[in-house]
Amino acid sequence: MNSQVDVAVMIGSGVPASLQALGKRVCWVVLVNGERRGTAFASRTEAQECRAAWLEQLRDTDRPGAARQAG
Repeated sequence: MNSQVDVAVMIGSGVPASLQALGKRVCWVVLVNGERRGTAFASRTEAQECRAAWLEQLRDTDRPGAARQAG
């Protein structure tokens, strides 16, 4: 299974209230197959790190025999 993992930017009213309260007008989110996963990030670097973790997890899941090795 090939999953698409992206980082998207949210601007203005799309930014969660918690980040707006800190003066942030921009945030980044991770999308897996077009669906938002996890929290909004205050920096693109944090979102890219989360994206890398998702890619690693999905890579492990997609490996043949991965389910048998996990248990």
